[in-house]
Amino acid sequence: MSNALEGLKPELLWKYFGEISRIPRGSSNEAAIARYVMSTAKRLGLEAKQDKIGNVIVRKPATPGHEHAHRVCLQGHLDMVCEKNQDKVHDFLKDPIELVRKDNVLMANGTTLGADNGVAVATNLALMEEKSIEHGPLEFLFTIDEETALTGANNLDPALLESKMLLNLDSEEEGALYVGCSGGIDTAGTWKVDLDDAPGKTAPYRIMVRGLKGGHSGLEIDKGRGNAIKIVNRILRRLEDLGGRLSSLDAGNKHNAIPREADAVIALPKKAVDEAKAAIQEIGKAIKAELATVEPDLTITLTELPGKKKVKVIKKGQQRRLLQTLAIMPHGVDKMSADIPELVETSTNLAVIKTGRKTIEVVTSQRSSVASEIQEIAAAVETVFELGGAQPVHSHGYPGWKPDLASKILEIAKTTYHSLYGKMPHVKAIHAGLECGIIGEKYPGMDMVSFGPTLEAVHSPDEKIYVDTVEKFWNLLVTILKNIN
Repeated sequence: MSNALEGLKPELLWKYFGEISRIPRGSSNEAAIARYVMSTAKRLGLEAKQDKIGNVIVRKPATPGHEHAHRVCLQGHLDMVCEKNQDKVHDFLKDPIELVRKDNVLMANGTTLGADNGVAVATNLALMEEKSIEHGPLEFLFTIDEETALTGANNLDPALLESKMLLNLDSEEEGALYVGCSGGIDTAGTWKVDLDDAPGKTAPYRIMVRGLKGGHSGLEIDKGRGNAIKIVNRILRRLEDLGGRLSSLDAGNKHNAIPREADAVIALPKKAVDEAKAAIQEIGKAIKAELATVEPDLTITLTELPGKKKVKVIKKGQQRRLLQTLAIMPHGVDKMSADIPELVETSTNLAVIKTGRKTIEVVTSQRSSVASEIQEIAAAVETVFELGGAQPVHSHGYPGWKPDLASKILEIAKTTYHSLYGKMPHVKAIHAGLECGIIGEKYPGMDMVSFGPTLEAVHSPDEKIYVDTVEKFWNLLVTILKNIN
């Protein structure tokens, strides 16, 4: 076991968390972790199989005296978001996650931790092995590619599961029981761009935005955090007024993460360099003041590219349309729920921009707990792209999960939590996509609840898990399993 995990309880859960942290498991790269789950099931003598898409299902018989209890599925996803700090040397295809613990907080060294959803994977593996707890017949469902396209859940065979109750272990707030989630869709826009040689008497410079917190585009979208694309675009528009010509613009990596860093290369007229530096200092000061409370580590730098005299630049008209589009593209909360206090109902995330050889692509992500509002805000984003001359395209999207406050499994979870901790848990919906929405469509009548320990800043290198909440989560889970009859 990693030194960072030494002495932590429950020991079996943390043992498996340490082991899976050594296995690369980014989205679409889950083959190794799936093999590990299958081999663990085989070692424990449990029935296991992998479907055509890559999901793994493991079954464990009931303990004596619980054979007639409801069969329960415990579900989580195998993949993790792979994000790292710009200066961190790490290959997510082969390098293990470096675990770091300080007191009650477990993090990774410069990368995402993978507790989303490694907690569920480790928990299921521990439950597969644990012999001391009482439970009815169990199914453990490990899905693939949740973070990018919900591929595993979308391709579940409706005949695969026998359970009528499901515990989703992909929530991130101890003491909360989630009974609903948002649906979502991605909207991307692509420009075909033509390149010119940079004008004479110009020099290439790089603008870098660093130090933003980023985070989950659903869970942190209401925190007022800075968006690296929006910030760098404000600067580029000002430098455009000084004759600056854009060569490339790249920011963000994931559709479901708020972009933390941005890099732009721009050819500046040599006579305007001093004015450009002053403009960046002025704009940077204003932005830092705007975000001082939430983004104290923001940095904006302008540096000349060493050894490079000329770059290719985007034609003026295309540059103008791109920067205008980014300026008016919505980002953040669109509407709060009128029914559930403090719940974001609808939002959109300006997530990624990538410069290719002949194209520039921008990716956005829309979420809402109201299906019609997803379509409405996605249509608004599509319109912005069209007005800016980009070719828009939508992903297939995924459904939300409508709360059922009369749920039997919810009632068991509530009374169990109260019996353990002397207070009632919070019953909530989440402004994020959970696989429960898709599973509920494929298995009508599936009784579901989602819960987990406390995580923060998931989808970013600041991702952390609070160690003491893991033991509380484990105790709640095993007691729920005992109480299901």
